[in-house]
Amino acid sequence: MSFIDRLSRALQNPRLFFRGANRAYHRRAGLRLENKAGTDVVNEDWDTLVVLDACRYDMFESTSQLDGELSSRISKGSATTEWLQANFDKRDLRDTVYVTANPQLEENRDRWDIQLHETINVWLDEGWDDETGTVRAETMTEAALEAAERFPHKRLVVHYMQPHYPFVPAETDFDKEHLQQIDGEGGGPSEENVWNQKFNGTLDVSREKLWEVYTANLEYVLEHVEELLADVSGRTVVTADHGNYVGERASPIPIREWGHPRGLYDDPVVRVPWLVSETGDRHLVVGSSADDTTRDVQKDVVAERLRDLGYRS
Repeated sequence: MSFIDRLSRALQNPRLFFRGANRAYHRRAGLRLENKAGTDVVNEDWDTLVVLDACRYDMFESTSQLDGELSSRISKGSATTEWLQANFDKRDLRDTVYVTANPQLEENRDRWDIQLHETINVWLDEGWDDETGTVRAETMTEAALEAAERFPHKRLVVHYMQPHYPFVPAETDFDKEHLQQIDGEGGGPSEENVWNQKFNGTLDVSREKLWEVYTANLEYVLEHVEELLADVSGRTVVTADHGNYVGERASPIPIREWGHPRGLYDDPVVRVPWLVSETGDRHLVVGSSADDTTRDVQKDVVAERLRDLGYRS
């Protein structure tokens, strides 16, 4: 989106202007593109890193029954793109395999210097569930276990899409309407995701209802994360790339925020879980050359998946 387009939207909705002002404050007027107080996850001690997309610490703390030692950490970003760039860009990660339900790495691969041993894009082809417009958690667990078997001497990052909406177990329409055509002639899905609609005042769903279905989506993914933890050995950390506002006041201008806008580093969007689970023997991790085979992913497929997940293209 161009500067003129952003300016036009801000003039139509003053809250967008205030959001921009808050972003300028948190990013020090553009002097930093990440949360400098955040944890560098690459340098932490783990064999498998399980990433829950948009998982708040407080929601995880009150919901999770996973075995392990739980604490909170601060994320380097309030959005997946920020987290990926801050932790993966210009790093030697040839000892790491990235198994992901989120297309954001491929969307930004041309402008980032990514050196992973291999990227497994579960959101391509049979890994994608058209009915819900996401990658289901059970699909991710199956892919992660296959990767653990294929790459016993690599660190493994497993990036689930949940609890980020769409809310898979919920029998709701408001979080899946963007999957429908916006007119009778195949015009494509709407740009406005649940959080944008709530921020703009066009979604008539209570905070309590949103919290309920959001929590149910977390419960859903945790069932399948528990299965993964039971079957992988070594030191596994369960964390998140970022959290999510659910109607809290932002800072320094106290507008009510929803979702996870880039460049805002208030507690609801950057405080994430850090659960450490130890099972069996640690891995002997070795590095090797990076695999560039994922660079041929078609951009139109990436864009379509991102739209279905509610990201603006």
